[in-house]
Amino acid sequence: MKKVALVFPGQGSQVIGMGKDVFHTYDRVKDCFHVGENLLGYPILDLMFNGPEEELTKTENAQPALLLTSIGILRELEAQGVQATVTAGHSLGEYSAMVAAGAISFEEALPLVHERGKLMEKAFPSGKGAMAAVLGLNAEEIQTTLEQINAGEEIVDIANYNCPGQIVISGTKQGVQRASEFLKDKGAKRVIELNVSGPFHSRLMKPASESFSEVLQNIKFQDSNVPVVMNVSANASSKKEELQDALERQLYSPVQWEETIRSILDMDVDAIVEVGSGKVLSGLVRKVERRMKTFSVQDTDSLNEFINWYKED
Repeated sequence: MKKVALVFPGQGSQVIGMGKDVFHTYDRVKDCFHVGENLLGYPILDLMFNGPEEELTKTENAQPALLLTSIGILRELEAQGVQATVTAGHSLGEYSAMVAAGAISFEEALPLVHERGKLMEKAFPSGKGAMAAVLGLNAEEIQTTLEQINAGEEIVDIANYNCPGQIVISGTKQGVQRASEFLKDKGAKRVIELNVSGPFHSRLMKPASESFSEVLQNIKFQDSNVPVVMNVSANASSKKEELQDALERQLYSPVQWEETIRSILDMDVDAIVEVGSGKVLSGLVRKVERRMKTFSVQDTDSLNEFINWYKED
């Protein structure tokens, strides 16, 4: 049996048409999507398949849409015999990773991320926060620049350590814009504003995390069937207490994605498989270790390609 890590994308990977192909191809995906829409109580599938983009991009919609797409595809993979050795998810994707590992149920996770999205929208006014990917500078250079910004009224933090040469910053819109100019002057190759609606994984999310902590208390966590590599520490755990704590801290803590990938590589997996919308994570994996075999399973063709490889002798 081949050893695979299943990894799940986070916010920013949403796109109009996400999940539509697999919905019309696989009955298990269709059933999962319909269950999800009933759980949420509003027409999320029409939003996923047809937009409009500005509505899909809203945190409270993008988060359940991404989880629903990932878990729908996961259900078909599981039915075809795929078993994960380890799971991980980028930011929001960590919830899909925990469902895949058996730490929380899909039926609880989907409404949970919808509520998470609403709390995140509420924590900081829409349009007043921003995130940007910084290419070509190391963490020390970026942190030095952010300390200059943070000495004033604006707040900007490092939000994601994605891969060598790619770090995401997060904070007030004016702060991120100012930091972007400073970082370009310092030699950043590019600074790219991300398609998100808030300052995620920054101190500005602390109020949301306090409210969200109370919500999490009502979720039934259990020890996972396979380890989950957690965003906040890049350590693998199957213990329900550690997994719940990781989700509480994740909202305002940086995502240690490069180290998460390295932790997975240490487990000698045969492939890292991105399950859900987009190919962002597969690209990041290759920037950490270009020889690692990767798959992005997001439609019928890519699902069949992976299954054919997985079942090869």
